[in-house]
Amino acid sequence: MLNRIYFGDNLAIMKSLPAESVDLIYIDPPFNTGKVQARTRIHTVRSAENGDRTGFGGQRYVTIRVGSSAYVDAFDDYLAFLEPRLLEAYRLLKPDGSLYFHIDYREVHYCKVLLDGIFGRESFINEIIWAYDYGGKPRSRWPAKHDNILFYAKNPRHFTFNVEAIDREPYLAPGLVGAEKAARGKLPTDVWWHTIVGTNSREKTGYPTQKPLGVIDRIIRASSNPGDLVLDFFAGSGTVGESCLKQGRRFILIDNNPAALEVMRQRFAGVNEVEWLDWNGR
Repeated sequence: MLNRIYFGDNLAIMKSLPAESVDLIYIDPPFNTGKVQARTRIHTVRSAENGDRTGFGGQRYVTIRVGSSAYVDAFDDYLAFLEPRLLEAYRLLKPDGSLYFHIDYREVHYCKVLLDGIFGRESFINEIIWAYDYGGKPRSRWPAKHDNILFYAKNPRHFTFNVEAIDREPYLAPGLVGAEKAARGKLPTDVWWHTIVGTNSREKTGYPTQKPLGVIDRIIRASSNPGDLVLDFFAGSGTVGESCLKQGRRFILIDNNPAALEVMRQRFAGVNEVEWLDWNGR
């Protein structure tokens, strides 16, 4: 089948998909911060007379606002919103499939209890900590510089985990392990140090909560095989789709935010293997 990108309510779309048809699910749902998440994209043009900022070599530039992306990240009952979607996720996973649930410190404890109830506590494999060091640092508490990724297997005794396909990291003390091991590197632990998508990064799409391709690549390499089907039903900027295209997996992406669909249309422009489906306009 072609890769699919759906515009519409993820719950209704998931209910239309066949049971046990998906090999891997990664989701990065809204974190329920109560804030409007937004990013504004700008373009600068050199202007000695009207410039509002100074650039390289002291040149003056005028700033032009070219667009923005935003969504409201707040729910009156966050777990009630998630539960039917996670029940559908469980139904859609193949018997050897896995779910990676990306969340932050505000909600992770409640979400784990919810997932334990759906998958079973024995199906909880890992809590991955994605650590970064970017942004403001409050002086009244320890700065929060990590996200949590909960890893569940539908069958904890039989699930895909390609340990040899995982990218390796340098040893902190290579002199203690010998030249051969040092050259090969070590497997990552459950703490992943990876920068966020920087303002000037080539990855940057302008979507507010875009996650780094390196983090998604690691998950997809480890927990799926070439030709497998990967689902992201909070697709956002479409990073899961880009990773799948690069690594020979198929994908289904779902989002109900017009700004997300616009970002994905730009991201996948020229890709012929994508079917665009407007569920709202059925």
